[in-house]
Amino acid sequence: MVQVRDQSHLRPGGEVDLDQWLQRLPVQLQASEQARLLGACRLVETVRQQPGVDAGDWAREMDCFTAGLDTAVILAELQVGCECLVAGMLYRALREQRLTPEQVEAEFGKPVVTLLEGVVRMAAIGELRGSSDGPVLGQALGQKDNIRKMLIALVDDVRVALIKLAERTCAIRAVKNDEQRRLPVAREVFDVYAPLAHRLGIGQLKWELEDLSFRYLYGDAYRKIARLLDGKRVERDQFIAKVKAQLTQVLSNAGLSFEIGGRAKHIYSIWRKMQRKGIGFSQVYDIRAVRILVPEIRDCYATLGLVHGLWHNIPNEFDDYIANPKENGYRSLHTAVVGPEGKVLEVQIRTFDMHEEAELGVCAHWQYKGTDAPNKLASTYEEKIAWLRQVLDWHDETGDVGEVAEQFSFQTAQDRVYVFTPQGDVVNLAQGATPLDFAYHVHTEVGHRCRGAKVNGSIVPLTYTLSTGERVEILTSKDGVPRRDWLQPGLGYLRTSRARAKVQHWFRAQTREVNIAAGRSLLEREFKRLALTSVDYLRV
Repeated sequence: MVQVRDQSHLRPGGEVDLDQWLQRLPVQLQASEQARLLGACRLVETVRQQPGVDAGDWAREMDCFTAGLDTAVILAELQVGCECLVAGMLYRALREQRLTPEQVEAEFGKPVVTLLEGVVRMAAIGELRGSSDGPVLGQALGQKDNIRKMLIALVDDVRVALIKLAERTCAIRAVKNDEQRRLPVAREVFDVYAPLAHRLGIGQLKWELEDLSFRYLYGDAYRKIARLLDGKRVERDQFIAKVKAQLTQVLSNAGLSFEIGGRAKHIYSIWRKMQRKGIGFSQVYDIRAVRILVPEIRDCYATLGLVHGLWHNIPNEFDDYIANPKENGYRSLHTAVVGPEGKVLEVQIRTFDMHEEAELGVCAHWQYKGTDAPNKLASTYEEKIAWLRQVLDWHDETGDVGEVAEQFSFQTAQDRVYVFTPQGDVVNLAQGATPLDFAYHVHTEVGHRCRGAKVNGSIVPLTYTLSTGERVEILTSKDGVPRRDWLQPGLGYLRTSRARAKVQHWFRAQTREVNIAAGRSLLEREFKRLALTSVDYLRV
């Protein structure tokens, strides 16, 4: 899916007219909110020339100001509130250390800083995985699952996920001409963020993230399907026009209120269906597709009856996602019929509200902590968080075709903590785990020789409680051995039974050697008393 960016806010010299940009944002803001967002824009514009840290996950020619504007536009299309727009505008400048959290809090308040801190924690997934030379796509399945579980543990506010998705959408658009950074960004998007957009039901971002990352990772397959689509475009457009004309007549005669539109079929979706079903391009029915929008659920089923009365339906190609919604909340009727000229096409039927939810997903019904419209899915903020985590708890609908991800439950994710090794691997530990637990999880000998730990580069005590997203480094001594006080529960060194068992085993092994030595000494003395000096007591 190709996005055409609006350039009307640019002056002839390329300078940004912020007032014009603000007026063209696709979201309604009050005057005070417009002033607040404009203040964020001007702050980033001021610091864009200051020295910063290159995070390595953006195209080098796009600075934090342009990236902030583009991120805010995507968030506005998702109909988020002012705080979220401000955070999206500031995020990259903060990430590049051109702004500090203290500056942001002084200017825009603690809630904006809290949002940004959440997005920074999510960014650790790509940063600590070493996205420039440690692609997520090539990881073992267990590591992929750990990364996705980490996402669940990190997200306490859906807006954090939305800002990160918007920022990654901007990033993958921007790296088109940056060959060195294009593949790492595409890998991360393909494995982590396109599935995240899918699980949140945000079709508006999902399709673009999937198609762009697929294009960069699997260029030959992408171009082949693109050529096949382009070669049949005129014929397909004429066919869809004929379909729409016939449907319009039938639905109008039935007195229904409706809208009919063609539906773009995205290249990655076509390729995935071909791979999953083992079929050729010509057998993908929904390359030719229309979507019918109606006011009420009863109108959906009335329309379905009219469609099936007009054309013969293919029984095995019908799905009722209204009665049985998808896990991400998607609702619609899908049917395949033999239409005009004997050609198969897909017809999707849904209400206007269902269509908004399909495009905006979680954004269509999330209540931002006391603002916006009432939430349809939860009555309290805590319930909304629980619901969000369940939505994020995806199973096998991931970027890799044929990948079968192990199921993991919401409760399990809640009770775990996910931290990084210095190499960027994710380690899954019980909630409350310490650096010493981490050391024994990595390797028994690392635990035995542990003498200290660093978390995010700073020395911490071995009793420190680890939190999701932290990077842990263990300091060892060549001659180090376990200490007995590690086993005392009140001191808080070990919280996991696995680590405790390894320490106990080490001490039992040491005690065994001491007992063997004492027994040998007793035998030697007794044999000497009995004048049995020629007896090999080790063989007795």
